[in-house]
Amino acid sequence: MSEIINHHRRRLLGVAAAGIAAATVGSFAAAQAQGFKAKTTLPAVKAGTTTGFAPLKQVDAGLLNVGYAETGPADGPVVILLHGWPYDIYSYADVAPALASAGYRVIIPYLRGYGSTRFLSPATMRSGQPVAVAADIVALMDALKIQTATLAGYDWGARTANIIAALWPERCKAMVSVSGYLIGSQEAGRMPLPPKAELQWWYQFYFATERGREGYAKYRHDFAKLIWQIASPRWKFDDATFDRSAAAFDNPDHVDVVVHNYRWRLALAEGEAKYDELEKKLATFPVIAVPTITMEGDANGAPHPEPEAYAKKFSGRYEHRLIKGGIGHNLPQEAPQTFAQAVLDVAAG
Repeated sequence: MSEIINHHRRRLLGVAAAGIAAATVGSFAAAQAQGFKAKTTLPAVKAGTTTGFAPLKQVDAGLLNVGYAETGPADGPVVILLHGWPYDIYSYADVAPALASAGYRVIIPYLRGYGSTRFLSPATMRSGQPVAVAADIVALMDALKIQTATLAGYDWGARTANIIAALWPERCKAMVSVSGYLIGSQEAGRMPLPPKAELQWWYQFYFATERGREGYAKYRHDFAKLIWQIASPRWKFDDATFDRSAAAFDNPDHVDVVVHNYRWRLALAEGEAKYDELEKKLATFPVIAVPTITMEGDANGAPHPEPEAYAKKFSGRYEHRLIKGGIGHNLPQEAPQTFAQAVLDVAAG
């Protein structure tokens, strides 16, 4: 689900003021003026056209054996597409062939706890700590001998891309991030929000209880479908579309990883000590310097900040795009052409 430091929380932390000041608005307008011009325009891409991938590949990478889809020329510039919760690689079923047709090598991995990705050792903590997920993707790049790539994602995927761009900028050529700047910290997670904002995070509090863990384990498919409906209220997905993705939640580590992710964010679960120094860096909410396009759907039902709240967190070439037409939280699957075009523009720019 949406990985957001809510703008109310940003106000409390001093990261971005609520009721954005005039200077921030001016900064946002200036950032917009740096926008990316299309060098390659995609042919029409209709959502729901592609319903499958070529046989998935598996590779040992870091702590995981990662399952991933791949398409496009093997020697093309690399784009890595990162999915969110509770979704999977099928969010990019239509985006991937569009990018491949433009000459890009496209890689779409299952994150830890999803699909065919598995931990190599039963002793490894089934952590959902965001920096651990980001480290998984860096390890995947190492395993595939990819030095740098354009990263694009939404939800957990956008947060993962943000963290890599902040901590390992040499590995991130450019980025597309739905809902903007999503780096958080446990300190931020401890801060109470106004009741209306807290209500949007109901599932986070549910997962904080053992009843929630058991409920998610028992009803994970029904739970995911409800989240899809709330987060994308105008997306009329059919059962076949949902079922293709829901199969990824049958991963034996899925519940542990998801529950730990949300408990960690509320500081109700410990992270892994080996990431402590990286967490200290992330807790400063570092500015991201790589070229970036942020995006938002006009009907996103998940909690998300206004773009003015995070514009100053991007110091490189930057543009924000609002996608209209009833587009919800799963932007790449609901509006594949506009998402793929953003990837092309930022990668070429």
